[in-house]
Amino acid sequence: MALKQIEHGSDEYRKMVNLRNEILRKPLGLSFDSDELDQEKDDVLIGAFEDGKILGCCMLTRVNSTTCRLRQMAVDARLQRKGVGHALMNFAENLARDYGYKTLMMHARKTAVGFYEKQGYRVCGDEFIEVTVPHHVMEKRLI
Repeated sequence: MALKQIEHGSDEYRKMVNLRNEILRKPLGLSFDSDELDQEKDDVLIGAFEDGKILGCCMLTRVNSTTCRLRQMAVDARLQRKGVGHALMNFAENLARDYGYKTLMMHARKTAVGFYEKQGYRVCGDEFIEVTVPHHVMEKRLI
């Protein structure tokens, strides 16, 4: 499995958007619009690939000079619980450190809180609804 940064608008980016759509949006009856995708061009886009096929992805969005937000974490449904998500998280955290961020935060779906807690994240604040499902703000200090 190769972990790497993806260029916005590339073929790999289109694979990333398709995976995110299948895993995160379609099950909720939602889809992406072009304005939303255009806003991602300043984000750090990350993918896990094998033989040209995308296995998983996520992105980092700048919040401020010390904090970035992990977004759009998705792993192919057939590969969940096989280490792809863990590898993506480690890669994303290392990139965030390389960019000088001290804290990584996210809006985690309630169903994924346990996964992120195992990665060292903690819940901060009350549950809220985003894209029609319960979420929690979670964060981790990057040392």
